[in-house]
Amino acid sequence: MEVEEKRIKDTQVAFIRYRGPYDMIPKLMEEVVTWVKNKNFKITGTIYGAYFNRPDDVPPEELFYEIGASFDGNATDEGNVQVKVIPEHTVISTMHKGPLDQIGPVIDGLAEYAIENGYDIIGPVTEVYLNNPDEVEPEELLVEVQFPVIK
Repeated sequence: MEVEEKRIKDTQVAFIRYRGPYDMIPKLMEEVVTWVKNKNFKITGTIYGAYFNRPDDVPPEELFYEIGASFDGNATDEGNVQVKVIPEHTVISTMHKGPLDQIGPVIDGLAEYAIENGYDIIGPVTEVYLNNPDEVEPEELLVEVQFPVIK
């Protein structure tokens, strides 16, 4: 596994926080992207999921996560969609190629890398989706897995 440390600049995002099963992710992603497009804002490249707990630790109805998209524009919270700026921070990251249901070992490996290399994980694992599951086969999905860290 190839791991990279990098800085992520301040990023404005529209997002929805949700508690429940992961099968809601596509609907939430569509809702956020539609909201951004309906406002005539430009998506700036990052569509992500931040995951605050794990399916190994809680039942599906207690999974807690946030689905969002970065954008350029001037907006405030509206309905289910909230707006915030994620402050500049350092992450360690690695790539996953393949079905999303096989990403767990990549996340675990990145967490182990953090521990073994003196990093403190300071926030939730984030998956940055680099292509669209509606447009590519599951084996071709590309996801950058990130942990925010300090050393």
